[in-house]
Amino acid sequence: MSRKPGLRHRIAARATVIGVLAALAGVGVSASAATVTHVYIAGDSTASTYTSAQAPRAGWAQAVPVFLTSNAVAVNVAKSGASSKSFIDLGRLDHILGLIKKGDYLLISFGHNDEKADDPTRYTEPSTTYKQYLSQYVDKSRAKGAIPILLTPVERRHFGSAGVITPSHGAYPAAMRELAAAKRVPLVDLTALSTALWNRAGVEGTKKYFMIFPAGKYPNYPSGSSDNTHFQAAGAIEVARLVATALRDQSAVPAADFRQLTATIPTSAIVWPATAPY
Repeated sequence: MSRKPGLRHRIAARATVIGVLAALAGVGVSASAATVTHVYIAGDSTASTYTSAQAPRAGWAQAVPVFLTSNAVAVNVAKSGASSKSFIDLGRLDHILGLIKKGDYLLISFGHNDEKADDPTRYTEPSTTYKQYLSQYVDKSRAKGAIPILLTPVERRHFGSAGVITPSHGAYPAAMRELAAAKRVPLVDLTALSTALWNRAGVEGTKKYFMIFPAGKYPNYPSGSSDNTHFQAAGAIEVARLVATALRDQSAVPAADFRQLTATIPTSAIVWPATAPY
């Protein structure tokens, strides 16, 4: 499939913009771009960067810069609606591969849209095509000297009658775990980590994390929202904290690349660009 003209340059420009925004947020950027590690994120709408017209909706990867030091810059290429298959078919992985360098990281998190069996442009089967598409991210980024890291899909806010989260991703998390083990790829089990966080917060406590609020609370959503999949700023921050803490604790990314992992982070730390990133 032909590449979308100019997208690579817009992604590169976005990396620069993210670095500037990180500096404004207190993260800072090294004076020498050559010494900065880039953390690329390939994912779906749970990770995407949203604009000011969509606030308070935010993706977890949009919040990752809050937890990075000047040693690392996040480049969020996540696309709403993407599956592991459609992301590749749209040329997104190729554009990352055109930018990523030796020593950079590629966080890979798909599953929500791979599950859509009624959509052949996105559907993958857990034990076969899902693994095959994920393998492309792993193998091709490794060929560039980068370090791939797999993240199982973040869990939805689906509570059962007992007030405990009901798993919604079927066989996909287990399939990713199997692939990570087979290919010796670092794995963040974000499904398990987020499930534990939602269970700790409970039915009512999780509402502040998801796009759940009444009519009139936010100008961008005059009718309110009852979305149990996507995050408000507070949820994006807490999921980003789960990811960053796991990467640090597993030594998947150097500890020196992270900061304020246990600090209280205000929602104002999130940056919503005025226009779509690319």
